[in-house]
Amino acid sequence: MSEAMEPAVYRKLVQRALEEDLGAGDITSEAVVETTSWTKGCILSRSTCIVAGLEVATEVFRQVDSRVKLTSQRSDGDSCVAGEVVANLSGVARSILAGERTALNFLQRLSGIATLTRAFVDASAGVLTVLDTRKTTPTLRRLEKYAVRVGGGSNHRFALDDGVLIKDNHIVLAGGVAVALRLVRGAKLGKPIAVEVESIAEADDALEAGADRLLVDNMTEADVREVVRRNRGRAKIEISGGVTLERMPGLVATG
Repeated sequence: MSEAMEPAVYRKLVQRALEEDLGAGDITSEAVVETTSWTKGCILSRSTCIVAGLEVATEVFRQVDSRVKLTSQRSDGDSCVAGEVVANLSGVARSILAGERTALNFLQRLSGIATLTRAFVDASAGVLTVLDTRKTTPTLRRLEKYAVRVGGGSNHRFALDDGVLIKDNHIVLAGGVAVALRLVRGAKLGKPIAVEVESIAEADDALEAGADRLLVDNMTEADVREVVRRNRGRAKIEISGGVTLERMPGLVATG
């Protein structure tokens, strides 16, 4: 299970999400539901999943109405089956109705990421490390990367200043992989240098130029296996592009 999130990570996100969803107010509930009406409810899992985002859901109702009480029956990182109660709710009916969609949006998004991550981790058979990418929902990166950790995966770069990754466009603009590596070393960034490669020949060039890591992109299992053989333990290898659960056994077997 991953470490808990700092509230500062999600408070402003929750505030903006509620502003987006509520507008000037829940006019339907205000017309139909009495202001004094109190109610109870629960959040159920509709399929087998890994729970993630309970703290965020709690924050949603706290911001809507501090009188609403969300009592978690599970914790982030727990596995739930269909029909299992994840949390109980009690409080002002209007307030619960006002916050439910936003709370569920966060819970569903983060639990979905954690669940899929866990599936990849299980399929990796302890041989491969499951990493995320920067292909995240704008403004939700820290939450989504948290969900990856909850699912048992590990975080890659949070931002462009977290690490050096020389991609195809960098190589073209620099005039070759060797030139790009030399320029990065000259910048004295003090970070390992990763190079994205799409063929065995590109991998050879990157290894010859002294790359610390190879990001093997959209290559077949056979080609990945050959890159691993030629690498001989010199650089760390990351596999990216077209990685599916169906391909995991073959990728695990690449060594």
